[in-house]
Amino acid sequence: MSPSPPRRPASSSPVRLAAPLRRGLWAALLATVFVACSQQDRGPAETSAGAAAPIVSEAGVEASRVTEPKEAPKEAMSKVESKSGESPAPRAADPMPAQAAEELATFGAGCFWCVEAVLEQLDGVIDVQSGYMGGDVANPSYEAVCTGTTGHAEVVQIRFDPSRIAYATLLDWFWKLHDPTTLNRQGADVGTQYRSAIFVHGEAQQRVAEESRTRHQADFARPIVTEITPASAFYAAELYHQDFYRGNRSYGYCRAVIVPKLDKLGLKR
Repeated sequence: MSPSPPRRPASSSPVRLAAPLRRGLWAALLATVFVACSQQDRGPAETSAGAAAPIVSEAGVEASRVTEPKEAPKEAMSKVESKSGESPAPRAADPMPAQAAEELATFGAGCFWCVEAVLEQLDGVIDVQSGYMGGDVANPSYEAVCTGTTGHAEVVQIRFDPSRIAYATLLDWFWKLHDPTTLNRQGADVGTQYRSAIFVHGEAQQRVAEESRTRHQADFARPIVTEITPASAFYAAELYHQDFYRGNRSYGYCRAVIVPKLDKLGLKR
């Protein structure tokens, strides 16, 4: 019989863990690997249920992860250009058509944030929606309109009850809330998208608008440059532009431009 092989010294023998402890360590390791892989696949913006976590913009408007972030406030009296190459921000729903006892009015008077903040306070105004009109590109984005190449103006479309407020009265407010003598400009907002414009819905509004422009010329030292043209396709602006002042009173532009305008016109801040 051959001799038995020599025993390995005890000090070099591998340490054998108890079976329950080994199983526990393997379970912990596998769980760690699973969580790490799962987070890498989903990304930090998803919830445990796998749904994309909503992003809430500074205006309090919920947007998808893949949408354009809300535009930065107009600090230093200018709008900050949004990042290019990303999907457009969510657009507001199309405006409701005027009912039988209602009419539409569409005005361009510079930044639609300001115009909306004024006109939505008037008795007889049912709804004010910011958007774009007067261009030759279908469904323009805010970024495209800001280039000045689409031909659109920033406008507000007003749904109003003519038994409570006349179209001529809306025009009186239109002349008061902006400077209609500066061509393609309102304050520091410069470009054809900020032009002074009245887009008329029918011949009756055309006549009233022209009479109003002639009458209000006496209020200004320089000639009024406001255009009066038939209304064309209206495209609702992105959601974060709607009711902007009411949701962003603390923004620098709102404090510097809109609040003084409301004070001047005797309206509520």
